[in-house]
Amino acid sequence: MISVVFFILIFLALKNAIKFVPQNRAWIIERFGKYQSTKEAGLNFIIPFIDSIAADRSLKEQAQDVPSQSVITKDNISLAVDGVLYFRVLDPYKATYGVDDYNFAVTQLAKTTMRSELGKMDLDRTFEERNQLNASIVSSINQAAEPWGIQVLRYEIKDIVPPNSIMESMEAQMKAERVVKRAQILESEGDRQAAINVAEGQKQSKVLAAEADKEEQVLKAQGEAKAILSVAEARAEALKLVGHTANTTPGQKAIQLDLASKAIDAKKAIAKESSIVLLPESSTDTTGIVASAMTIINSLNNRKT
Repeated sequence: MISVVFFILIFLALKNAIKFVPQNRAWIIERFGKYQSTKEAGLNFIIPFIDSIAADRSLKEQAQDVPSQSVITKDNISLAVDGVLYFRVLDPYKATYGVDDYNFAVTQLAKTTMRSELGKMDLDRTFEERNQLNASIVSSINQAAEPWGIQVLRYEIKDIVPPNSIMESMEAQMKAERVVKRAQILESEGDRQAAINVAEGQKQSKVLAAEADKEEQVLKAQGEAKAILSVAEARAEALKLVGHTANTTPGQKAIQLDLASKAIDAKKAIAKESSIVLLPESSTDTTGIVASAMTIINSLNNRKT
């Protein structure tokens, strides 16, 4: 009987002495109510009936919901904001003895930090700079939670809900911006089409002007050709008339008179241009010129006969 009791006591002692700590967990061991050691994952030994497990801390990343709360921005706009906090325990000793309930403490710290950071921003910036706001909240919480052995990995704002009046004014502003943008687009399209029309008009005007200039030059050339042809025909008719007249006795006398007049005029012109005038030896020089011309005419008439 005594041996059975002895074996039972040995079994209970071994059972209480051998501890298997799960992965990603840490056990805080106290001896006589005082911190003794931190047992990590794997096989561990404690003194039975003397050492006790004071706390079981998870080393995994934990997600903590931050309830919605009212926040006032820098421009005195009230917002309803909620989020999600992601953290983990880095030091099980500090998480056990540094704070009573680190989940509650971190949640409250996130809420106060979020109110503080949003109070530094205007309403428009809270929507535009959400990533920067999340980073600022994480940095502030880590500084305050360091004595608790807690590391905040990230903070995400889920919803930012402004009052109904602000929502209505924002929607009206967005509609007005869309209308203005659409009007600007239509105006730019109109300007573009007008510029295209002006360019097409200038192009057609230049083409028509070039064609008109070409036709004008063609008509001018045709007119000059006709004028030259008319002058040539008139000269031909005049020469033909002179030839018929030269066959008659009055016509020959008229030719003699014309030649004599031209010879006299030529000598007058020479006398005007030069201070020295050479006179022919015979006074019948003009008569000789006329006689030579008449001889040529008579010879031509005889060939025709």
